[in-house]
Amino acid sequence: MNAYGDIRVFSGKTSRPLAEEICSHLGISLTDNQLRTFADGEICVWMEESVRGKDCYVVQSTCNPVNDNLMTVLINIDALRRASAGRITAVIPYYGYARQDRKAKGRDPITSKLVANMLTAAGADRIITMDLHAPQIQGFFDIPLDHLTGTSMFVDYCSHKFTPEELNNFVAVSPDVGATGRTRKFAQNLHLDLAIVDKRRPKDNESVVMNIIGDVKDKSCILIDDIVDTAGSLCHAAEALKEVGAKEVYACATHGVLSNHAWKRIEDSVIKQLVLLNTIPLPEDYAGTKITQLSIGPMFARAIRHVHDATSISDCFFPCPSEP
Repeated sequence: MNAYGDIRVFSGKTSRPLAEEICSHLGISLTDNQLRTFADGEICVWMEESVRGKDCYVVQSTCNPVNDNLMTVLINIDALRRASAGRITAVIPYYGYARQDRKAKGRDPITSKLVANMLTAAGADRIITMDLHAPQIQGFFDIPLDHLTGTSMFVDYCSHKFTPEELNNFVAVSPDVGATGRTRKFAQNLHLDLAIVDKRRPKDNESVVMNIIGDVKDKSCILIDDIVDTAGSLCHAAEALKEVGAKEVYACATHGVLSNHAWKRIEDSVIKQLVLLNTIPLPEDYAGTKITQLSIGPMFARAIRHVHDATSISDCFFPCPSEP
């Protein structure tokens, strides 16, 4: 018998399809909660059944609308705490505000730390998330945090999509110096060479490619990143690779924020295919052909099962079967 009772999974509006998929892999039903928005924009949550002593999980990415989704998580946690839940875990596949993780200039806030404080103050006992923009954000929490990674899913996808002979002509490319560690892990798993795009940011959401470090001439390239927001950096990097002789360019990224119709920019770019994880739903107006989404449902269901059973989640860092 688990010390925290049976599993109960709740969801906000944005991540409800993902939460339902997670429950399907866990072999349970999504627990109903009433989510209402009043005329002035206030959010209200009401649990439709008793959660006293239960092991509760709130699934919600804090993507656009970021503040509404963040408040939905916080209010769900508060409602569960006041209803005497045994343990409350916030499952946040995409952790918003993660890019505000340091003081880049004087008088900057560190908002990702503020959000960590808010989640803890609301009553969360644990966090499960994926590919934080800066891994050191884990240290902002005073409660346990399980940090999953999408690298294994990209490795598994590419190893099935391309033959070993085709992969021999591929190069893994980091779109900037900051993503080098993530790209190196991907490259090591597929035994690929590594290249790096050297760029600078004159201002937010803009980038200028300065140089390509590594040999990509006549090679197929796979750009590896954690977030695609406006897609400007990714498209510029792909263009730079083509200019120095790359044969074709693919891209993989964990979180498809896709602000300001970024998907249209991707469709018009030299990128042949962009593979995303479904930490964030695709825009409702998406009508392209270049974006492929892989489901994180099995991995998160597996992580929840391990947390519930108090066993190691290490096997969540490798390609996993459809059932947890």
